[in-house]
Amino acid sequence: MANSNLPERPSLEHLKKLAKTRLQQLRVSDPDAQLATALLHVAREQGYPSWRALKARVDAQPKAKKIVNPVMRFLATANIERSIAFYRDVLGFEVKQHQSGYEATLGPARIEIGKEAFAPGDLNLKNPQPPGSTIMFLQSHDVVATHAAIRARGASPSEIQKVNWIKMRMFEVRDPDGNVVWFGQSYHQGQDSPSRRDAQPHGIRRALPELPFDNVAAAVDYYRDILGFRINYQQDDLGVMDRDAITVLLIARTEQHKGIGSFGTYVSDVDALYAELLARNAHILGEPVSYPWGLRNFCLLDLEGNRITFSQTFE
Repeated sequence: MANSNLPERPSLEHLKKLAKTRLQQLRVSDPDAQLATALLHVAREQGYPSWRALKARVDAQPKAKKIVNPVMRFLATANIERSIAFYRDVLGFEVKQHQSGYEATLGPARIEIGKEAFAPGDLNLKNPQPPGSTIMFLQSHDVVATHAAIRARGASPSEIQKVNWIKMRMFEVRDPDGNVVWFGQSYHQGQDSPSRRDAQPHGIRRALPELPFDNVAAAVDYYRDILGFRINYQQDDLGVMDRDAITVLLIARTEQHKGIGSFGTYVSDVDALYAELLARNAHILGEPVSYPWGLRNFCLLDLEGNRITFSQTFE
């Protein structure tokens, strides 16, 4: 917005605190003043016509693509200049020269780059690894954004895969020497922290919906092609479908599993998802509707009538 007064990286929590302070001020002259009025005041002070517009602007800001686990690797290369260009310009590392070679850093991740049979003197390695034999793993806050950034810079990363046995979403990219760099993110990240587990004595983490179908194969195709899910696993009577943080089981309709199923899920931008699924010709039952209790949602029916509700909270 042209007249926005927001800082470069605004904080929604800070804006909410401003609104609470403004509410206290408003209630000096109007004891019946509501939080919605204070939120509107804050939004207009920041140059936005409504709190919803302000929140949308804050939510849309680019997330920092941070590497979150510290790592140190010694990387031999046949061509230092080529490797420096790749790690700096494609993977986004900062590269500095020092006495024994070059150091590439990205957050807490550090890589020492040297010529061919490279081993820093203080390590006294007898058998340094040749170029192309190194495998590195870097954990990312946002593996999807990291993947998109690396692809946009001209590399050819593999598709993001969900690796169930280590509970991570991962992709790999190879540097000019053939060394493999893995980027990964826990697909429970932010949902299952120790503090949250401790606060839930029965350990309930998240729902796993099961929807019955007469034709599971057709359902798998529909959820992939129309609803944007990815196939995690498929067999004749089962489809395990993933999208973002949720997993849905598509099961064969039997005497034990019959009728019509339904489930609901929260999303970060219900209007954007509505537009996406509408463009894919999903069977949507109406436009998103906002309710007084703080939910905005829409519903759709899949190819056999199972109902899905997508909801977004708002204040």
